Amino acid sequence: MNSLVLALVAFFGYIVAYNTYGKWLSRKLFGLREDNPVPSKKFKDGVDYVPTKRHILLGHHFTTIAGTGPIVGPAIGVVWGWLPAFLWVFLGPIFAGGVHDFASLVISSRHGGKTIGEMTRGIVSNRVGVIFLILIQFLLWLVLAVFAMIMGILFDMYPQSVLSIWMEIPIAIWIGYMVYKKGKKDTVYSIIGLILLYVFAVIGIYLPLRIPKIGGISPVVSWIIILLIYSYFASVLPVQTLLQPRDYINSHELLVLMGALFLGTLVARPEIVAPAYQRVSGAPSMWPLLFVTIACGAISGFHSLASSGTTVKQLDKETDAQFVGYGGMLLEGSLSTLVIVAVTAGIGMFGAGSAGYLKYYSTWSTTAGAGLAAQLKAIVEGASNLMKAIGIPKDLGATLMAIFVVSFAGTTLDSATRIQRFGMEELFKGADGKPIGPFKNRYFTTFVVVAAAFALCMVSPDGRGAMKLWPVFGALNQLLAGLALMIATVYLAKKRKPVWPTLFPMIFMLTMTIWATILNVKNYYNAKNWLLVFIALVTLIIAIWMIIEAFISTINAYRKKQVYQEEFSKSTTAAEHIHVD
Repeated sequence: MNSLVLALVAFFGYIVAYNTYGKWLSRKLFGLREDNPVPSKKFKDGVDYVPTKRHILLGHHFTTIAGTGPIVGPAIGVVWGWLPAFLWVFLGPIFAGGVHDFASLVISSRHGGKTIGEMTRGIVSNRVGVIFLILIQFLLWLVLAVFAMIMGILFDMYPQSVLSIWMEIPIAIWIGYMVYKKGKKDTVYSIIGLILLYVFAVIGIYLPLRIPKIGGISPVVSWIIILLIYSYFASVLPVQTLLQPRDYINSHELLVLMGALFLGTLVARPEIVAPAYQRVSGAPSMWPLLFVTIACGAISGFHSLASSGTTVKQLDKETDAQFVGYGGMLLEGSLSTLVIVAVTAGIGMFGAGSAGYLKYYSTWSTTAGAGLAAQLKAIVEGASNLMKAIGIPKDLGATLMAIFVVSFAGTTLDSATRIQRFGMEELFKGADGKPIGPFKNRYFTTFVVVAAAFALCMVSPDGRGAMKLWPVFGALNQLLAGLALMIATVYLAKKRKPVWPTLFPMIFMLTMTIWATILNVKNYYNAKNWLLVFIALVTLIIAIWMIIEAFISTINAYRKKQVYQEEFSKSTTAAEHIHVD
């Protein structure tokens, strides 16, 4: 199989899906209207609620949901062969992930910008909503701690990326100032910012920056401290000051890199050296592990938190949701497709052949079991080979790929901090719907968020404490996706709308993740890891409980012949939603 055929099938398929199924979801199923109220305008506060042009919002949303997931996930998933990985990355975004992200964004917009957990209170029940919010807080706690640790490791692995990554901050602040304060054209200044990033990327090759070990503090721990301090300020600053412009220029960086990888595929047309399907030594069964391993490139529960967290509060008009929510997921699928090309075809270029693939994929222990460093080496090698085909020196290509991976980990880190702050404010709210006590203050709430993440990191002196809990993340994240689709299904059912677009992917995801969780419980029990046994069992019980309550709530609504009305239409004042500082 030629890799170019694979890429073209995916890209044209996504374009067709966006203009057919995506439009049907937007116009017919959810009935989006330009004149429907949106939280960004009704509750505009210049901090979190900021109406934003759709192409800028797509950049923010995409870099938030991407992270390292659509890169590392497919790079591990091809251990079962390129065909199952490709089919999941191709069909998943169209029929599962895109629907999931889009529905979460639209339903949140119609509920005043509430997160998916908070919306559950009204759509299902208050009790289920509270439990869901707690589950989400646990997941985000893990995300923050692990991504801070991952970025620390990546900075230590790729010191040539450090200068370019940190220069993104002043460049983004400058662009935000020029666009929002001076009224300059965002396209012009984003191109200038992109050029500056690549200038610093080249300088970084000759000026790698490392943090030495200070006393008993390792470089990774030092980076964790610095990154969490940065995340604190990025979360409390107005979104248009840093978070949004940084994500916007990062999205341009992504598009340039994706363009380079596609051009490399077009010029070199490398043959896929990986088998279409295989069972390697030590690998678990593809069912259900493939659908947990490849998450962000097909569907990910974290996306529902991003859609109903930061993205919805910047949605300029309701009809932009298709472009941002559904389109953003298809763009992520395109990225994962190029990663599959890189690690199944690019890795075999320049005479390496199938040996280039087998170097990383001969056994399970050389892929998922080998750690982040080995996984990234496969990606960087394959991608730099593709870029070399269009004249980009391999060292520069490897540096650009490393910068790209670290940048996306960073955009997920700072956005996740903000999203967790929103969720915590909703969890600790009073009868009047406002945060209670010190949680009224976003500075205090954000401090609690980053302090908790740091505490989890430091359970181990090397800063890798979150890895003790990380084994439960994959199944938990995909379980969240199934539960978010379940909330969307209940919403559509109560609105007397067709439910099959969310019901079918919901059933599939809940089946795969509950199956994976049961297998995990068995493995944790055999390893006598009682903490993970407890967490997995509690998660399983919560999921079953939520499914039962959602079913009962839907049946009761049908019996009473009630058509569900969005809460947003009942809201009259911004005070119900704006955070008091």
